Amino acid sequence: MITKRTFTAGLLGGVFALAAGIAAPKVVLAQDASNYPNQPIQIIVPFAPGGASDFAARLLQNRLAEILGQQVVIVNRDGAAGNIGMGLAARAKPDGYTLFLGNVGTVSINPHLFSDLKVKPLEDFIPISIVADTPGLLISRPDFPAKDAKEFVEYVKQNPGKVNFASPGTGSVNRLEMESLALEQGLKMTHIPYKGGAGPAAADVMGGHVDVMFVTIATAINNVKAGRLKALAVTTKERVPSLPDLPTMMEQGLTTRPSSSWQGILVPAGTPKPIVDKIHSAVVETMKDKTIHERMAASGVLAVSSPSPAAFTDYIKADSQQWSSVIQKGNIKAD
Repeated sequence: MITKRTFTAGLLGGVFALAAGIAAPKVVLAQDASNYPNQPIQIIVPFAPGGASDFAARLLQNRLAEILGQQVVIVNRDGAAGNIGMGLAARAKPDGYTLFLGNVGTVSINPHLFSDLKVKPLEDFIPISIVADTPGLLISRPDFPAKDAKEFVEYVKQNPGKVNFASPGTGSVNRLEMESLALEQGLKMTHIPYKGGAGPAAADVMGGHVDVMFVTIATAINNVKAGRLKALAVTTKERVPSLPDLPTMMEQGLTTRPSSSWQGILVPAGTPKPIVDKIHSAVVETMKDKTIHERMAASGVLAVSSPSPAAFTDYIKADSQQWSSVIQKGNIKAD
C-alpha cells in the first residue's frame, strides 16, 4: 500500500535524482576542464579524404597535437554535402574531445538550402576560430570578350540569356557567388551544374564549352598564369599576392561584401568555456606556424585565425545571412 508519506518521499527522491542527473554532467565537465585534455582528440571532417577540408585538417593535426599535448585524430565522415559529418559532430559529447571542421557550405549555406536539416550550426555548435580562407576568382574561357568583371557584367546585360556559367552544384558557394552577382546586377544567365567538384567544371571553361564561373584560386591559378583561363576578378576584400595585378570585385564596384571559401573549428554546444578558451588558444597558436602558412599558401589558401570565439561567431552570422538572402531571392533548391 502506498501511503501519502511514501508517495511524497518517492516523489522527492525522484526529483532529487532527476536534479542530480541533470547536474552531474555539468559537474563532471567542469572538473574535466581543469585538466583538459587528458585523452586523444578527434576532428570530424565532413568530407572524404583528399579534399580541401581534409587537407586543412591534416595540416593542423600535428602542431595542434603538440600544443595540446594529446594525439589528434582525423575522422572523415562524408555524405549529404557534409551534413552527415556535421550531424555526428553536433551530437557528440560537449567535452572538448570532438572538434568539427566546418566550412562555408556546411555551416553558412546548407541550413538554408536543405529544409529537412536538423542541425542548426549557430545553436548546436560553439564556433572556435576560422583556420583557412581561400580567395575566389571569377574566371572565363580564354577568348571571352570581357577583359575584367565590369566588362563581363556589361556584356551579359547586352546579351541576356546567352551567357552560361558552370558550378560544382546547386548549393556550392561557386553557384551562389554567381547568383549573388546576378541578383545585384540584374543579369540573366544559364546555369550549367557539374558533379565531382570544381575541377571538371573549370576544365570545361578552359576548353571553351562554358563561358564563366567562380572558382577557388587554388583550382585555377596555374591555368590562369599559363593563359589557359582568363581571370576577371578576385572575390576577396584585397588583392591576392599571387595575382597582384588582378582587381577585386569590390574595386570594380560590383559588390559591397567580399566572399571566400572558408574553413574553421567548432565544438558541440555546451562545451565549458574554459575548454573553449583553451582550444581557441591552441588553434590560434597552431595557425601561427610558419610551415602551415607556407604549405597553405602554396595551395592558394590563407592561414588565418579569429581573435576570439565571439568574433568567429559574428563572422558566421554575417556569412550565413548573406547566403540565406541569395538562396531565398534566387529561389534556389537543393538538387
